[in-house]
Amino acid sequence: MNDKNNSSLLDAAWDALPAEIHNELIHILNYWEQHARDLRYGGFAGQIDQDDKVQDLAPKGSVLNARILWSFSAAYLYTQNPLHLELATRAYTYILEFLTDPEFGGLYWSVDYQGNPLDDHKQVYALAFGIYGMSEYYRATQDKKALEFALEWYQLIDRYSLDRVYGGYIDAFARDWTFLDDKRLSEKDENASKTMNTHLHVAEAYASLYEVCPSPKLKNDIIDLLRIFDGKIIQKPSHHLALFFSDDWRVDSTIISYGHDIEAGWLLQSCAESIRDTGSIHTAKKNALLITAAAMEGLDNDGGLWYEYNNKNRELIREKHWWPQAEALIGFCNAWQLTGNPLYKNALIKNWRFIRNHILDPGKGEWIWGVDRHTRKMANQDKVGIWKCPYHNSRACLELLKRLKTPNA
Repeated sequence: MNDKNNSSLLDAAWDALPAEIHNELIHILNYWEQHARDLRYGGFAGQIDQDDKVQDLAPKGSVLNARILWSFSAAYLYTQNPLHLELATRAYTYILEFLTDPEFGGLYWSVDYQGNPLDDHKQVYALAFGIYGMSEYYRATQDKKALEFALEWYQLIDRYSLDRVYGGYIDAFARDWTFLDDKRLSEKDENASKTMNTHLHVAEAYASLYEVCPSPKLKNDIIDLLRIFDGKIIQKPSHHLALFFSDDWRVDSTIISYGHDIEAGWLLQSCAESIRDTGSIHTAKKNALLITAAAMEGLDNDGGLWYEYNNKNRELIREKHWWPQAEALIGFCNAWQLTGNPLYKNALIKNWRFIRNHILDPGKGEWIWGVDRHTRKMANQDKVGIWKCPYHNSRACLELLKRLKTPNA
């Protein structure tokens, strides 16, 4: 195929992209409306397997519910569909009734299927998503109670998690905010005091809160987080992100997470733009391009983004999970907007083609967890679960629609 024909095909794919992304957003939202509501115990199902079978007795996590809250609040602002607001309110109500700790404040990590506290420790990552979801729900509804909870959780993080010696935030605490030995976010993580992942989503949450309730202190907190990323978390000169740290910011990890790399590139820039701080924006844009280039080391020839690379034993984890693909869409679009370089535009189109061919579940809806090196569906994974949510893929759709300035249809 000559260059002219190839260029024409790419142009056609680009022109078709907004309508395809809009349709995919609606498909994602429809899946959660049709399959994920728990009409017996309230809220949403805690787990649905890859065959779309609801696991009725599965625990229900605060992160999942906060992400549902954000997704449907943000979707409503785009679609103005009352059903999307109704589903956001369903998540909002469940969080307040069952996942909020009335004695010590904050959010339980999980409850059982009946709403009884199951794991009551305080993970700052979960509170960050609580702030993120409540801020977006307030944006959609102007419900002052949602904003009050977002501000309360912000103050809890500031009071208990902020490290006033070395900077940054400690990851986790016992229910009463006392010391917790095991701070891991998941079983695959290192037991570290500070993590990239928590700091990324605290920054995201704070920026969202700032957009609906700005204050000088909150702006300074976001600036401090952006400086921590630039000075501690982004590893120079590679511009990959280190994942785990001691209290005094010694790196305790050999893993490169391509999905987190590309997510951080565009998201940190977005946080800087939210507070309109010129210096932060300049640094974040520069870092966004360098981080995106580093993440592209994990791109396969088919357009999919590999999961992780272990620097210690030089092992590539040859899996392609759903969420790095979603983040790649935004990351490539952001890099293209910053530079006009067709390399990023083409990478976006190719990544979307990979998603369509291998990650979407056109028959049943939603996105599968991921595929292996042979693009076979990974076994025994969730469609809905503690970690499987509508946040990454719906956000990718909403971000692309906003960036491509497509009217909602």
